[in-house]
Amino acid sequence: MQNLSARPGWLETLRAYRHPRVVTMLFLGFSAGLPLLLIFSTLSLWLREADVSRSTATYFSWAALGYSFKFVWAPIIDKMPLPGLTRLLGRRRSWLFVAQGAIITAILWMAFTNPVDNLTPMALAAVMLGFSSATQDIVIDAYRIESAESRMQALMSSAYIAGYRIGMLVAGAGALKLAAWFGGDVGYDYTAWRGAYIWMAVAMGVGVVTTLVVSEPEVEQKESRYLNSLQDYIRFLALFLIAVTTFILTFVYSAPLVETLKQALGGVLGEHALTGFIAELVRLVLALLVAGAAARIAISIGVARHEVLQETYVEPMADFFRRYGRLALLILVLVGFYRVSDIVLGVISNVFYQDMGFTKHQIADITKTFGLVMTILGGFLGGGLALHYGVMRILFLGAVLSAATNLLFLLLAKSGANVSLLILVIAADNLSAGLASAAFIAYLSGLTHISFTAFQYAVFSSLMTLFPKLLGGYSGTIVDSIGYCSFFLITAALGVPVLLLVYLAGRYMPVAERQDI
Repeated sequence: MQNLSARPGWLETLRAYRHPRVVTMLFLGFSAGLPLLLIFSTLSLWLREADVSRSTATYFSWAALGYSFKFVWAPIIDKMPLPGLTRLLGRRRSWLFVAQGAIITAILWMAFTNPVDNLTPMALAAVMLGFSSATQDIVIDAYRIESAESRMQALMSSAYIAGYRIGMLVAGAGALKLAAWFGGDVGYDYTAWRGAYIWMAVAMGVGVVTTLVVSEPEVEQKESRYLNSLQDYIRFLALFLIAVTTFILTFVYSAPLVETLKQALGGVLGEHALTGFIAELVRLVLALLVAGAAARIAISIGVARHEVLQETYVEPMADFFRRYGRLALLILVLVGFYRVSDIVLGVISNVFYQDMGFTKHQIADITKTFGLVMTILGGFLGGGLALHYGVMRILFLGAVLSAATNLLFLLLAKSGANVSLLILVIAADNLSAGLASAAFIAYLSGLTHISFTAFQYAVFSSLMTLFPKLLGGYSGTIVDSIGYCSFFLITAALGVPVLLLVYLAGRYMPVAERQDI
């Protein structure tokens, strides 16, 4: 193994992008990015053309639950072998193959379902797509971390980001163009959307072929002390299903309680975004507590052994706190808030562009297509810089740029529909976002222990977006209250504490855990 303390030259850095593991992540990233928009924006347009009401379309928000809580079933991916397949393909590739098969099945299910007559089956297919896609994410993350040394993680992250964005472009603009080509300008045409989704299922073949061609990571798996038979695995799976079902039911049926809490908080704090955020956070915590209680009851009546829960959920987190000590809490806060500035602004960005007077074509060409190119370039730049200068330095640089580029939106808010300025803002914003994301993914990868890769990274990646998305959901309310200029100042200010968190995390990182950061 190379000396991790030595910084490679730039020519060596460029050559490293040709490493087979780095190229593999480009194709697996494509496979991960493709399903996302087939659940959200592309599906939303399909439903709108099918004259499905906006209130009914919210039914499909269930499909997003898998991405936010994938850590719940990550231990199953880590511990449970698949009969026959695991022996043939290996632990990671077998689960990857199954997840990709489920994704293709879900996409085809959606393709052959007309939402005009079969809205509930369409919703179930979307939920299946979200769950199977989140499962694929768990396996790809674990595969990336286990298949190369820590110094390669930044390059692999940048290749993954590039593939992910290309997959999103294919599922977004590509699917819409296919639907338009199949259907022409005749209004709603179910067969056009069916054809587009069938071709999206075919495009998932890129991931399947990659899974079958690449080799399994050469990592010695830690044997489970308590999951030693098929009966043990079935009981563990039953415990998981009980907890998840309880969580979903509690989350859904606690909506009236949340509305009551909002009204009560509104009387004390006033009607603004903070009241809604607190109420939704209480709802989430309540659902988690009830699910945890249901799991404990299930264990007490013998559905599964307490030791299994200890080994699959408690030990991975105990390992993290044992390795980082008091620094662990600071790291978790950093993980939860590193991307808050970008995500909160990104939620309302399209609305902002429309309010400024930009046309749909300008928004699509500049913010989507050109923005995609800049994000990919930023990802590759971030990976190369992290390999050359170290992850923590580029993590800090990414935080600075993310906060600073938000201030550019102030200029855009005062200039109106200035196309040249929009190009400049999108170039700076997406370049910095790609750079920061590549460094951040590499940082998260370095935090995991090889014995608990899937679960620990799933926790980090879920935490990474959970709080920013909760805050982002109220960005429209905040803008209505204080206006765009003040909003952009606040999003930039949110990035300032992140700089301190990155500095402290780097300064007090245990020597044994620094690897190449």
